[in-house]
Amino acid sequence: MTPERVIIYIDGGNTYKALFKETKNRKDGSIVPKIVPKGKIFNYKEFASLLASNRNLCGKKYYVGIVRNFDDTKKSSDMVTNQQKFLAKIENEGFAIERGKIVYDHQIREKGVDVKIAIDLVIDGIEDKYDIAIVVSSDTDLIPAIKYVQSKGKRVEYIGFSNSTSVGLIKDCDYQRVFGSTDLQQFIF
Repeated sequence: MTPERVIIYIDGGNTYKALFKETKNRKDGSIVPKIVPKGKIFNYKEFASLLASNRNLCGKKYYVGIVRNFDDTKKSSDMVTNQQKFLAKIENEGFAIERGKIVYDHQIREKGVDVKIAIDLVIDGIEDKYDIAIVVSSDTDLIPAIKYVQSKGKRVEYIGFSNSTSVGLIKDCDYQRVFGSTDLQQFIF
C-alpha cells in the first residue's frame, strides 16, 4: 500500500507567537509562558518529520511576513538580519519560504500570509499534490479553504499548541493534534 502524501503548511507568525511569546489566558487573563525559552532554538525540520511520520512528505511550506528596517534603528536592523538567517536555515532544510508583508502602522501586522496559505491549500489540493494537508496555524480564516479541499476528497490535519489552540480548526479539520510544552521538548535545543 502506498503511503499517504502530505504537505505541511506552517503559518510562521502564528507559530512564532505560540512558541516564543508569552500570551494572556483568554479566560482569566493570567500569563501563559512561552514554550521555547529565550536563547533556545526550535528544530522545525525534526518537527516536520514527526508530523509526517510514516507518510510520504511531499512538501514543507513556511509562510511569513518579511521584516523590514522601517525606522533605521539597530533593533530593526537586527530583526531583519535574524529573520534572514532563520529563513536561510530552514530553506536549506527543505522548506519552501512563502513571503508575505509586514505593515507598520499603529501596530505591526502581517498581511497576505493567510491568503497565501489558503490559496496553496486549494491549488495543491486541486492539482492532487497531497492526500492530507497538515496545517500548523490557529487562524480560523483558513476554514473556507479547508472546507473546500475537504469537499474535493482531501483531508486536513490541524496542528496546534496548548497555549494557542483554535476550537474552530479543531472542529472543522479531519484530524487534530495539540502539542504541549512537554511534547515539544525534543525539538528545543
